[in-house]
Amino acid sequence: MGLSLATAEKWVERWELQQQRYAVDRENRFTVIADIVEHSTAGRTGRPLVADLGCGPGSLSARLARRLPRADIVAVDRDPLLLELARTHHADAARYVDTVIGEDGWTRALALDRALDVAVSTAALHYLNPDALSRVYQQLAMMLRPGGVLVNGDHLPQDDTALAELAACVGRRRAERQQSLAHEDWVSWWAAVGEDPELSVLLTERRNREPATRTDSPARLSLSDHVRLLRQAGFGRAGAVWQYGDSYVVVAVR
Repeated sequence: MGLSLATAEKWVERWELQQQRYAVDRENRFTVIADIVEHSTAGRTGRPLVADLGCGPGSLSARLARRLPRADIVAVDRDPLLLELARTHHADAARYVDTVIGEDGWTRALALDRALDVAVSTAALHYLNPDALSRVYQQLAMMLRPGGVLVNGDHLPQDDTALAELAACVGRRRAERQQSLAHEDWVSWWAAVGEDPELSVLLTERRNREPATRTDSPARLSLSDHVRLLRQAGFGRAGAVWQYGDSYVVVAVR
């Protein structure tokens, strides 16, 4: 169900602004992730293979494609509307796959022809409960080549509540200085999408996929929780390589 390029451009641009409200130092975090991907694939023969987990409208995939034009990127998401925006606005950045990360058969849906060099994700894996996240980490460990890396950018709470409060304050003040909170929020963005007739079919499909009984997202795991699950999954090294407030980039090496 094709969208016009003008429509996709408009909504992706609004998405980029909206997301600045929620991701502390978002553009710098994307740059750090691209730095890690570039470093991890330097010197590799052939085309590096990268999976973008929870790609949304292609924000990270597009940036990686510009930085690493030789890479083959497989971008994964469950949201049909966001995927169509990505396919239209960032058509050449990646091969887009409609599947639910963590559900039975999701790894087969990727149709990979070789081991991954890198798996990346931003603000997506926190939707998984601990058991599902543990399984996904184990699956990724098997899909990555030896020496391959998993890079996850997300907001992760501190174990200590006092430190968590201070980290949240740092991020909030950063957003205020950058005037990020002036942009429309998540609810407003989706409300506006609902008023665009060109997106009505996709929005209906999105709603039809939602479970009849919605549950809240699980409580976010801390950095130490993620590191523990990554090591249990078979990653030899895992830890944070970048932080601003409670926004982290976590890297695990296969």
